[in-house]
Amino acid sequence: MSLLDYRPKTIFCDIDGTLIKHLPPSEVLSDTKAELLEGTLQKLLEWDKKGYNIILVTGRKESLRAITEKQLQDCGIFYDRLIMGIGGGPRILINDRKPDGTNAAHAFNINRNSGIGEINI
Repeated sequence: MSLLDYRPKTIFCDIDGTLIKHLPPSEVLSDTKAELLEGTLQKLLEWDKKGYNIILVTGRKESLRAITEKQLQDCGIFYDRLIMGIGGGPRILINDRKPDGTNAAHAFNINRNSGIGEINI
């Protein structure tokens, strides 16, 4: 077992279509209540109990931070950090492989609005 096995994992997780039902920009701007996707809170609680860092990322503009934070709070979604304005294009995670061959990064692509309940990390 390496030292990495004892360090908390960091989860980078998208918001729209992943934790809550995907909202078109016009609905994000309104006071539309976000719809929590099945399994979201259970999975976040599981990760939190394991001590994982939960970082939410979104293509939503920084100017929508207050609206986004309210939607997340109203749904009961908690996190360690919220990174906004990263655009809607493909997201590429680059990390090193440890000397023992352990991959330090993994990616999961799920179908939009299917939720994160089935992800096992």
